[in-house]
Amino acid sequence: MCPTFARSIPSALKFDVLYQDEHLIVVNKPSGLLTIPDRYDPDIPNLMHLLGAQFGDPILAVHRLDRPTSGVLVVARNAETHRELNRQFEEREVDKIYHAIVEGQPGEAEVEVDEPIANNPGQTGRMMVSNKGKYAFTIFKQLESLGHQFSLLGVQIFTGRTHQIRVHLAYAGFPLLVDPFYGKRDAFRLSEIKGRRYNLGNDQEERPLLDRVPLHAARLAFDHPATGERMQFEAEMPKDMRAVLNQLRKLNKGK
Repeated sequence: MCPTFARSIPSALKFDVLYQDEHLIVVNKPSGLLTIPDRYDPDIPNLMHLLGAQFGDPILAVHRLDRPTSGVLVVARNAETHRELNRQFEEREVDKIYHAIVEGQPGEAEVEVDEPIANNPGQTGRMMVSNKGKYAFTIFKQLESLGHQFSLLGVQIFTGRTHQIRVHLAYAGFPLLVDPFYGKRDAFRLSEIKGRRYNLGNDQEERPLLDRVPLHAARLAFDHPATGERMQFEAEMPKDMRAVLNQLRKLNKGK
């Protein structure tokens, strides 16, 4: 039986169903929503329970997006679909494209990062590049220059290691704009880029423009397990990331 939170999910955590049939469901997961139940507190809202409450069980996880990451995600509705989708992910037949706002300017050339990833023994919950880790392969390319300091990247991953994009981008020298684990800051404020041009009243406290990792699963493509048809789904970048891009574009034009 699903927890009662499934009936009263906060509006900020509501998700859009992009596609559904008797075999699978594709959703646009919002930032802040867990993909699967928390191991210590199962009452925290998570996508698996919410989908179960809406569509009925079984709902079977095929892949995950980190809690702060938004975007396209597919789940299976039966064991046969689950096995076939798992096979496609394991054999790298699935196309996964992410959008990321990062520090730095990698330039127009495509960059490959072929470095194994392992748990960081000195920091619980964090990962690191290590020759003792599991194979991980990432390709990224600059989609847009946002001034000399920042960029919008398109990122494709061919494996699904924990924090893979975050670890590989930081390793390559282009950490996410906000990343408390692998980047330079845990929040991004407008005053940081506007400097003296940013005016705030004496009795006001500046709110962050972004306080989560700016990572969005923009596109997912796979073969339908029952029909064999190639299916592709896209999800619009969420409001908080669009707001950051708009501000950076304005400042870039003003230079």
